[in-house]
Parts: sequence; C-alpha cells; structure tokens
Amino acid sequence: MSHKRIPKRKAAIAAGSVAALGAAALLLPNANASQDGAEDTAAAPKTLKAGDASDLASQLAGLLGDAFAGSYYDADNQQLVVNVVGDNNQLIIQAKKAGAAVRQVENSTSELKSAAQTLKTEATIPGTAWAVDPRTNKIRVTADSTVTGEKWDTLESTVQSLGSGMATIQKSAGTFKTFASGGDAIFGGGSRCSLGFNVTAGDGSPAFLTAGHCGVAVAEWSDAQNGAPIATVDQAVFPGEGDFALVKYNDPATQAPSDVNVGGGQTVPILQAAEAAVGQQVFRMGSTTGLADGTVTGLDATVNYPEGTVTGLIQTNVCAEPGDSGGSMFTQDGLAIGLTSGGSGDCTVGGETFFQPVTTALAAVGATLGAGGVGGAGEGAGAGEGVGEGAGAGEGVGDGAGEEAGAGGGDAVGGEQAGEEAGVGDQSGVEDGSGLTGTN
Repeated sequence: MSHKRIPKRKAAIAAGSVAALGAAALLLPNANASQDGAEDTAAAPKTLKAGDASDLASQLAGLLGDAFAGSYYDADNQQLVVNVVGDNNQLIIQAKKAGAAVRQVENSTSELKSAAQTLKTEATIPGTAWAVDPRTNKIRVTADSTVTGEKWDTLESTVQSLGSGMATIQKSAGTFKTFASGGDAIFGGGSRCSLGFNVTAGDGSPAFLTAGHCGVAVAEWSDAQNGAPIATVDQAVFPGEGDFALVKYNDPATQAPSDVNVGGGQTVPILQAAEAAVGQQVFRMGSTTGLADGTVTGLDATVNYPEGTVTGLIQTNVCAEPGDSGGSMFTQDGLAIGLTSGGSGDCTVGGETFFQPVTTALAAVGATLGAGGVGGAGEGAGAGEGVGEGAGAGEGVGDGAGEEAGAGGGDAVGGEQAGEEAGVGDQSGVEDGSGLTGTN
C-alpha cells in the first residue's frame, strides 16, 4: 500500500475557539507565565510551573539523599513541596534556598519502598493497586469492587501489618481493567486503541508510542476500521515493568508531527518528555472520550490487572474509558507525561486511572520524542480545514475527519469528509485515517 505525506501546516491554539471545548479551555496560554517577577529570597519558595517543579524535585532528590522522602506540586500556590526526614538543618536550608517549600515527615523513601514490597509479596491480588502519596507521606492502597471476602481480609490485614502511619486503604466503585476496545482511532484485530505520541525510533524511522497491552494483543495497526495496516509493533511490554509499545510506521516517508490534537482546530505542540509530579494538572486525549483533565495523585504505582501485575505507573483522577488506551497524557505547556494504561470507572462517575511514564518508555525502546527533522512541534501534519464544535463527547470532534483526520497527530480535528464518523461519542469509524498518515 502506498502512502502520501500529510501536508505541513503551522500549529496554533486559537484562543477564540475554546468555548465549547470543556477541558480544552484550560489549555490556553494563560498559565504559561509561570514565573512571577517577584524577587526571590533564600527562604521563600519559588513560583514554578509543574514541569519546572518536577526538574527541581529531581535535583533535590540527589542533594538530600536518604533525607528525601518524596515531593509534590502545590498547584494553588505554584510551589514544590519537598518531604524531608530527620533534623539535618543544613539540608533543610539548602532545599529552601533551591526554591522548595520543606515539610518534615516520618516515613522515609526506603521505608515506603519496603512497605510496597510487603504488599507485593503478601497482597498481589487482581483488582488492587498501590502508589506512594507524598502529600500524606503514606502508601495509598486501592481495591476495586471485585476484592471481597477473603481477598479483602488479606489485603486489609496486610495493610494493618505495615503500621498505622504507613498506608491507607480505600475502595473503588469500578473494576481495574485496561482500556482497549473496538471502534475508531487506531485499529487492529477487532480492537481500538489510541495513539500516544509520535516519536523517532533508534534507527531514525518514524514511529509512535501506545499502550503495551495494545501492542501485545495486535501486531499491525491501521488508521481506518478494517483498513490496511500502516504501522507494525516493534517492541511491547505488558504486563511487567510497564505498559508501553513502540509501533513503527510502515512507510519511512511518513511525517509524524510532534503534537496532540485536542479538537476544535486546536493542537498542543509537544516539546519534550517530563516526569510527573503529584499535584500536577494534566490532560488526557483518547479516541473514545476525547479531552479530559485532572491531577496526578500518585507515583510508582503498582496495578494488579486481571492479565497480570504492572509496576512503575502514574496514578491520576483523570477519567478514561475503553478505546482510550495508549492515548496521550500531557501538560498545557507541551510536556509529554504518560500513556493511558487502565483503571476503574468512566467519564460519568470518575475513577482511578493509571499511565505509563513517557520518559521510561522512551528509554526502554530507545526512541526520542517527536519527528526530528520530519515535522517538528509547531509544524505538524494537517488534518483538514474544518473547526470542530466539541472535544469531550457528542457527535463529532470536528466537522469531519477529512481525508487526513487528526485523532492523534494532526493540526486540526475538523475536515470536510467524514462528518460524524470521526466523533468521540459516535464510534462508527474514520473514513480515511486518524491523523497518523494519509493514503493514496
């Protein structure tokens, strides 16, 4: 099957078109001015963007050593809060001089890791999950609706054995599951998933990241329902130490833009990958539910899916549903954070969701974010001319998918051809693509 290149267009976020975009309104540049002009003092916490706070947290983790007990982002005050164990006043002063707000806590990182290992050994039960919550300096354990009877008793007794100040336990209304399903976006073997981020593979070929449970289930993916394959899985991990897959485009001339199409003619250029920070506001784009937002609630999460245990995930309260698997989690200022893995609930009742860190996935597969010299951020591939009316639900993401509709990588969601077929609410399929590439 031959391919043609998608025409290049300048990426732009149109401030006047966000009224009906729900979470998309929060993506406007009004929060990009993260640093105020106030003069910093040595002891005053700095005003930081979440991405900058994550970088500072990494630096302080090295500086504080064993005294570092995690950190989180205080979004209301735009500050990094660092947990410190012990009473080494010199370390506390250094952390404050670096710009962090410092909080002294009881549980060290090593103690929390030891508790997590106990949970893994004694309570690896399908339908359970746990992650470190630096805001409480405890491990938050969650059980879905399938954990009852002896399973619940085992989990509860294991949590109690850790000590009253080490972990909390809560119930989730739904069931933990991966979010693959049949429908639109990227298709393979009767399943539907979502493109996460376009990348350049180690050999220089164009590729994209998606969920590992999508990659292990289906080897070849299409941009149209029942369409010819346009990309082939190169590497996939699931279950185990992550949930990610590298999928290479079959046509080496494919132009893979480094952006996320959020609907209504808007794209967010993706500039680099970054670590998540607890408390950070994030956005998720998926083929079923479109754009949603929320906050990071935990790091280094372990999830016991029915298919097996996955470690090293990001926990959030951003909703997701079947078909959103693999979709991109990012920040409004263009940081790639995660790939949708799974969780409980839906976008009506909410729930807990888990994401594969992009930084870990990139390192594991040997890829780099974006397309390098082929369609960089801000000059991605176009997706038609129409402007959509909504991005979260309803009958269509735009006026249509066009010949080169953008569900994962185009500059616009609108087009002139497929109409409601590219809709987030209507999952009847895309006529000629989902923004991955065009075809002759």
